[in-house]
Amino acid sequence: MPNRNSTNTHTTQLPLHWDDYSTVMLDMDGTLLDLHFDNHFWQHDVPLRYSEKHGMPLAVAHQRLKALTRAVEGELQWYCIDYWSEKLDLDIALLKEEVEHLIQIHPHVIPFLEQLQQLNKPAWLVTNAHQRSLQLKMQRTRLAGYFSEIISTHSLGIPKEKPDFWRVLAAQHPFNPATTLFIDDSLPVLRSAQSYGFHGLIAINRPDSQGPEKAQSEFTAVNNFSPLLTL
Repeated sequence: MPNRNSTNTHTTQLPLHWDDYSTVMLDMDGTLLDLHFDNHFWQHDVPLRYSEKHGMPLAVAHQRLKALTRAVEGELQWYCIDYWSEKLDLDIALLKEEVEHLIQIHPHVIPFLEQLQQLNKPAWLVTNAHQRSLQLKMQRTRLAGYFSEIISTHSLGIPKEKPDFWRVLAAQHPFNPATTLFIDDSLPVLRSAQSYGFHGLIAINRPDSQGPEKAQSEFTAVNNFSPLLTL
């Protein structure tokens, strides 16, 4: 269920001109789904299990994990369950299943997806999440039926942060960036999409309902999907 305590500081509707868009691309973690699940998992659950597995103090486990993640931040490995399972000697997929009750849909996401259906705007889910994580979250949230395309960057071998990603995506799933609305919570990803020629870009400023609002002025931004509901 959506977090009813989430604060929305953007109460006015955005001036979206739907006739300008033929396709809507959406990120998953932090955009459609509350990033609190992933943040809690990687900042609390994984360090605890890592410290137990390797017999080290929790503080040391945090330090080692921070160094390991920093080394591959922005690369496909950063998002890869198989990579981290091997690197940490932990069954990351199983650990995620143990806390899957924390997976939550952001407020107003389902009404927005229903609105896209009413407007006959195909919705694409384009995520850096590993296929196994994607499958778990789709099973938990039952959102898959709203999308005409569901694409994990792992199937293309390149993350969204890389400008070449969009060229690779378009080669396999043709689209026009000039008539595509793209919504994501990651500034590096939005910058990458902008460099490829996307005109419609919206940032999610509060990807983690338990965390602070992001301070950025590069892109049109909302805290949740309420301002995007125009029907």
